[in-house]
Amino acid sequence: MPRMTDIALMRHRVLPNQWDLLAFVAIMAGLVAVVRGFHGMVVPLPPAKAPVIDLDYWNLPYYALRTTLRMFAAMLASLVFTFTYATLAAKSRRAEMVLIPVLDILQSVPILGFLSFTVTFFLGLFPGSVLGAECAAVFVIFTSQAWNMAFSLYQSLRTVPRDLDEVARGFRLTGWQKFWQLEAPFAMPGLIWNMMMSMSGGWFFVVASEAITVGDTTVTLPGIGSYIAKANEQGRWDAIFAAVVAMALVILTYDQVFFRPIVAWAGKFRVELSASQIQERSWVLGVLQRTYWVRMGFQPISNALRSVGLWEIGLPASWSRRPALSATTSRLIDVIWILLILAGAAWALWSVATFVGTELTGYDVWNVFVLTSITLLRVLVLMAVATIFWVPISVWIGLRPRVAERVQPMAQFLAAFPVNLLFGAAVALVLAFHLNPDIWLSILIITGTQWYIVFNVIAGAAAFPNDLREVAANFRVHGWDWWTRVILPGVLPYYITGAITASGGSWNASIVAEYVQWKDQTVVAHGIGAYISQATEKGDFPKIVLGVAMMSIFVAFFNRLFWRQLYSYAARRLRL
Repeated sequence: MPRMTDIALMRHRVLPNQWDLLAFVAIMAGLVAVVRGFHGMVVPLPPAKAPVIDLDYWNLPYYALRTTLRMFAAMLASLVFTFTYATLAAKSRRAEMVLIPVLDILQSVPILGFLSFTVTFFLGLFPGSVLGAECAAVFVIFTSQAWNMAFSLYQSLRTVPRDLDEVARGFRLTGWQKFWQLEAPFAMPGLIWNMMMSMSGGWFFVVASEAITVGDTTVTLPGIGSYIAKANEQGRWDAIFAAVVAMALVILTYDQVFFRPIVAWAGKFRVELSASQIQERSWVLGVLQRTYWVRMGFQPISNALRSVGLWEIGLPASWSRRPALSATTSRLIDVIWILLILAGAAWALWSVATFVGTELTGYDVWNVFVLTSITLLRVLVLMAVATIFWVPISVWIGLRPRVAERVQPMAQFLAAFPVNLLFGAAVALVLAFHLNPDIWLSILIITGTQWYIVFNVIAGAAAFPNDLREVAANFRVHGWDWWTRVILPGVLPYYITGAITASGGSWNASIVAEYVQWKDQTVVAHGIGAYISQATEKGDFPKIVLGVAMMSIFVAFFNRLFWRQLYSYAARRLRL
C-alpha cells in the first residue's frame, strides 16, 4: 500500500517512469491478446467434418491463448458462484442443509455427466456460432474449478477466530461490513491456493472440455486440449511433447503475472500477533509498486472497493446464526424445512427411477451398485496413500515461504498435467506385462486428485500464525508432540477441505482412469467410472443417469457420515 508521501509525489509527477512504460506495454499486450482470442469465439461454427486442429507447432501459441481465456472466464464465473453459494451456506443453517449436500453431489458428478446434458443446450443457445461451443467448454471448465473454491470459502467462514468475531460485534459492524472487513480477508489465503488448484484442475480436464463427443454430437474447439486429443489420436509424441511445453510456459506465465502477486498480497491477512521474518515476494508486484501513473490510475478503483466494504448494509436476518424466533417456532420451521428437503429428494429419486426403469432392470441397478462399491474402495485406498505421503511434505513447504515460492509453479504444472497424456504408457505397460487394470489404472486417478490435499495443506500451513510457532518453540515442543499438538490440529480444517474435494475429484477422475483408450486399444478396469464412460460413448442416457445417480448417492452418504462429522469437530474444537 503506498504511503502518503508517495501519493503526494505521484500527484506532482508529470512524466511516467520506466516501470510505468514496462507495465503499460504488458497491459496493452494482454488486451491485444484478449481481443484476438475473443474474435475467434464469435465466428460461424465450422462444418462437422472440417479440420479444426492443425498439429503444426506454430499454431500452439494461438491455441494456448484460446485455452487460457476459457480458463479465466470459468475462473470469473467460479468466483461469483463461490462468494454467493458458499457464503449463503455458511451463514444460513437451513440453507446449509441443502446447499452442502448438493455441493457434495456436484463435485462428484463426472464432467461427462454434465457434458451429456449441456452441450446440446449451449449449441442451441447460439445456433451456428462458435460462441455456443465456447460456452459449453467454459461451463465444463467451471465444473472442474468451482466446487473446491466454494468448499474453501465455506470452511474459512465457519472457522473465523472467535476473538475476532467478538471484536467485530464490539465495533457494531453490519453483516456486510463484517464480511468484507473480517471474513473475506481471513478466507483469502486458502481461497487463493484453491484458485490455483482450480486452474490446474481445469487443465486436467482440458481435453474433455475442448474435444467433446456425446453420442452423435461432436464439438472441437481450437485449444491445447483438442491439440492433445488429435496428437493422441494420431500417436504423434512430438506434438504431445510440444503441447506439454506450451502448457508449462502458459502456467509459468500466469503464475508469475497473476497468482504470485496475489499470494504475496494475501500474506498481510494472516491471523498473527508477530510477523514472520520471511515474507512472500513477487517481482510483478514489485514492478507495480514502483510505477507512478499505473498506481495513480488504480487508486480511485482501490478507494471505491474500500468504500463498498464499509457500506452500512444489513444482511438478511436469516444469515445470522443467532435464533431470532422462539425455540418452539424455530424447531417447527426446522421440521417443515427438513420435510420439504426429504420430499424434494424423494421426488428426485422417483424421477431417476422412472427415467431408467423403462429400459433397465433390477439386475442393472445391482450391477451399478457393485461397480460403485469397487470405485469407493479404490478412492479410499488412494486417499489414505495420498494423505500419508503428502501431508508432511505440504506442511514443510507451507511453513517456508521461499520454498513455497519455488514450488508453486511446479505444483501447478504437475496438478494440471492432463492424465490423457499417460494413456499410451498405461495401455502399453498393462498389455505388455499382463498387469491387472483394477490396480495399475488406479495410479491415473491419484495423479490429479492428490493435489487438492497438497494445495490446501500448504495453504493451511502458510496461514498458521507465526506467534503460535514461536510459543511452541519457546516451550520446546518438538518431534511427534509438535505434529500432534501444534501443526496437525492447525491445518486439519484445511486438510478436510482438501480431502473432501480430493474425494470428489477422485470419483470424477475415475471416468477417464477406469476406461483408457489409446489408438485402437482399450483397457478397462471394474468400476462406475468405466460404466459411465462406456455409456457416454454410446449415448445411452438411461445408463448415464443411473451411473451418475448411484455415484452421487454414495458420495452424499459417505461425506455426511464421515467427512462432515470430522469437519464439524474441526470447526468446533480446532478454531484459532
